[in-house]
Amino acid sequence: MKTKTNSQRVLDLATTTGLIRSQDLDNIGVPRVVLARMVKRGLLTRLDRGLYAIPDRSISEHASLVEVSRKYPKAVICLLSALRFHGLTTQAPYEVWIAIPNKAHAPSMDYPALRIMRFSGEALTAGIDTHLVDGVDVKVTNVAKTVADCFKFRNKIGLDVALEALNEAWTAKRMTMDELWRYARVCRVANIIRPYLESLTS
Repeated sequence: MKTKTNSQRVLDLATTTGLIRSQDLDNIGVPRVVLARMVKRGLLTRLDRGLYAIPDRSISEHASLVEVSRKYPKAVICLLSALRFHGLTTQAPYEVWIAIPNKAHAPSMDYPALRIMRFSGEALTAGIDTHLVDGVDVKVTNVAKTVADCFKFRNKIGLDVALEALNEAWTAKRMTMDELWRYARVCRVANIIRPYLESLTS
């Protein structure tokens, strides 16, 4: 049986995972220098420092979220990017909004641009769902948590955006009252959300 070349092994990995990081080659025993050669031959495209993909791969509208999640698996997609993912806003943020721990080192990418939001405790860990997108696990705050986060950070994103998110999510029955109150308490915005929700449900 013919042994696979290093390039073939890297392509197999890229096909399986959607995107590959340079450190992924360590797990399959392939020298990282192979990546540069494959880019030069047109077999791979360099998306960012240490992040590569097959040039003709099929990508979804959430490609930027996929790239961020592949390079930084612990990042959680939040706020405007989560709203866009859930179809709760007409805005298309040019930055990818991600939540990281308060004292964590801030990740950076050449593209897409990152908007770093720092969370702590349950506000960081609660209400996260993992979605498989383009072969990559993408962590995204769920609908109710995203709405609560929007009110928590209303001074950064605008109260109008938070109200639009609340209205869209509630009208489309994308969350229950219990879910919203749970995350509103986690984010300490229950008293802020209450009058707006009462006007929707009255």
